[in-house]
Formats: sequence, structure tokens, C-alpha cells
Amino acid sequence: RLDKVQQLAGLSEPLYIEGFVEVRDYDIDIDLLIINQSKSTIANLNLEFYTVGDLKLVDKPQSITLGPGKSTTAKALVKVTSTAGGTIFGTAYFDNYSKKGPTHIILNPIYVRLVEYMYPATCSETAFRKMWAEYDWENKVAVNTNISDLKEYLDHLVSQTKMKSLTSLSTLEENCGFLSVNLYAKSKFGEDVLMNISVDKQTDKGKIAGFVRIRSKTQRIALVLGERIQKIQNIQKK
Repeated sequence: RLDKVQQLAGLSEPLYIEGFVEVRDYDIDIDLLIINQSKSTIANLNLEFYTVGDLKLVDKPQSITLGPGKSTTAKALVKVTSTAGGTIFGTAYFDNYSKKGPTHIILNPIYVRLVEYMYPATCSETAFRKMWAEYDWENKVAVNTNISDLKEYLDHLVSQTKMKSLTSLSTLEENCGFLSVNLYAKSKFGEDVLMNISVDKQTDKGKIAGFVRIRSKTQRIALVLGERIQKIQNIQKK
């Protein structure tokens, strides 16, 4: 699921629209709730969706007419063609019988994240090194985090990226000041995703520093996963 319910049009608009977004294998179902918040009938309501990235609109809602205060549901279907994901944009066009106010609303975008199509996987260290040497696309992300514990940082990245550690941490001492780990995942499209985390603890500053390196056969996967890591490196402190 992609954050479950997403608000696409706000409470201040003539139409309130929200979508329940669900990922099913290579399809994305968008179940829409549409409410006419105006005092006039809204006719010929058409929801047009546009995709950017490796997404394709397969089915869109039919034209709708809604009386004042009335609600209805509709559905859109988007096909995913690769792990890289993309963005779904939309606009609601309609006839406003009151002749006042807008006749279209630009909807909030829906972002399809790469990690929705990744799953933790395993391979031998030999296979990992062979793929690492063969894959040309690398994205090197500098560590910039408010996490001060090396193991906590690793666990946080694993949980947020669906990568699996190939390196045994049983020998990691509690006060160890350096960590180097290989991680691996596959996509539902059979693509390999490789990651290496090399970090050390700066005793004078109490922070950790280093790099996260990502390699893949395709540039877009390396770039998108790198962007995600940059966004989620910090955790919310209570």
C-alpha cells in the first residue's frame, strides 16, 4: 500500500477527492471517494490522470454527475512497467451550473516509490562481488544523519529500503567505531539492487560519517534509491 488514503483535492474546493492507493503486483488500484461540497450540481465530471516515469494508465473513471452534497466512488488503474516507479498527476474537469467558481481542480500528485517493488534477497559474497564489478551505474550518497549509533543507522536503512544484510554482524563489538556492510535486494521485475554501507563514528563529534554506495544495471534505480536514502537518513526524535 502507498500510504493508504491520500487527499487529492482539499476541503476548500467544490469537490473533495481522496484516493485509497493499493499496489497489487504490477498494478496500482486507486479507489476514489468524490464529494460535491458545493450547493450546485456538478455535471460532466471527468478525472484525467497523467503518468510520469515507468507507469501507464490502463483504466480511468467514467464521466460523473453529482448533486449538491452528494458523494460517489470511482476507480482508476495504473500499470507499473519497471521498478523505477514514477508519479501520477491528475485534474478534475467539470461543468459548474452555478457559473461561479472553478471548472477544474488540479489534484495532488501520487508518488509511486521504488521500494514498493523491492524485496529482501540473498546471494553469496562471490556473486555480490561479481555483480558489483559488472554493474556500471553507481550512486554514492554521503551519510548525513542525526543517528549516532552505527547499528541503529544500519537497521534504520534496512527497514526503509527493504535491503537484506549479507554481512554477519555477530562479530561487531558494542563499542566498535567502524561498520562496513553489503546489502542486497531484488525487484519484482528480476533486477538486482546492490548496496554497501561504510560508516565510522567520529569520537570527537559524536556523529557518524561515511558513504552509502548503490549499484544497479539501470541508472534510474540507483538514482531513485539514492534519493530515498537522502530523505530518510534522519529519524524523528521524541
